[in-house]
Amino acid sequence: MTVMTDRPHMLTGEFETLARMGAREVEGLRLEFINGKMGVKAVPDGDHGRIIQWLLRICMQHDPELFLHPGQGLKVDEYRAGRAIPDAVLADADAFVGQGDWPDPEPVLMVVEVTSWDSDTDRRDRQEKPRAYAETGIPVYLLIDRDTCEVSVHSEPNGQRYEVVRTVPFGRDVELPDPVGITLHTEPLKDWVR
Repeated sequence: MTVMTDRPHMLTGEFETLARMGAREVEGLRLEFINGKMGVKAVPDGDHGRIIQWLLRICMQHDPELFLHPGQGLKVDEYRAGRAIPDAVLADADAFVGQGDWPDPEPVLMVVEVTSWDSDTDRRDRQEKPRAYAETGIPVYLLIDRDTCEVSVHSEPNGQRYEVVRTVPFGRDVELPDPVGITLHTEPLKDWVR
């Protein structure tokens, strides 16, 4: 039996129909559609949620006009055929009003992923999503990696990948470059890993 890995598992419209029917989250899993393939991600645990709260507060203190939108779905991929649900999206507070479940990522300044405790994290958060976000032109991708206790900041997308990736261990400061322009003091992250 030959498995066709270069063909989509389903069409984007079929995935969106599933999502509208309430299948976006099923029994502890979130569904996403990246590179023509449906994937699953574990629903966040309490420490994961606390990391998003921490980052949300920092972003709002930096610029009250911006908001860190948790769980906002986005169109991703070069041809907008993908659908991702980042853990959080930094954009103007009203950026997604009236846009539906899968808005265009044009107003997004940064996407955030916090690793989950599942077997798919490496492929999804460290390989597929950085590529999809860079192809989409999102300026900054922030990966808070609880497996390695590191923060990776991806910037300068060239339409295929991020040209600059800076990784620091939890506890070190890291700069989120423009258009975000925030320095993260990552010491608190040490308290939210297993």
